[in-house]
Amino acid sequence: MTAPLNWRRERFCITTDKTRLDIDAIHAYLTRSSWAEGIDKETVRLSVANSLCFGLFVDETQIGFARLVTDFATFGYLCDVYVLEEHQGGGLGLWLIECCQSHPLMAKLRRIMLVTSTAAWLYEKVGYKAVNTPDFVWQIARPDIYQR
Repeated sequence: MTAPLNWRRERFCITTDKTRLDIDAIHAYLTRSSWAEGIDKETVRLSVANSLCFGLFVDETQIGFARLVTDFATFGYLCDVYVLEEHQGGGLGLWLIECCQSHPLMAKLRRIMLVTSTAAWLYEKVGYKAVNTPDFVWQIARPDIYQR
């Protein structure tokens, strides 16, 4: 692993330093999200421990997050991206994704994927394209797994 990276803009900071991440804050958001409703805190903790993570902070308070599930060689899956509602609309979401994309690892990965139902326009701005080829992307989906 490499040393944590940091990006700054006025009072805001994005960091890959996992020691700064607020697991309680991440869990609080994810458990009410449309994609991870009901997720337990230990699952959040484990997912953070095993991913490249980007925390978005205003001063010392975490207000956003993004996570790249990766083998650190060929593939990455960008997920759990959010900015708290009271901080949306000022370009922080785009900046968060731009910082993710500027991480040196991203330049090495052959394929980076994500799934979104709400922010396609954001990801298009940094180069993501929809995969609409029939029978190209396959999945096993369990959207209610955290509510069992």
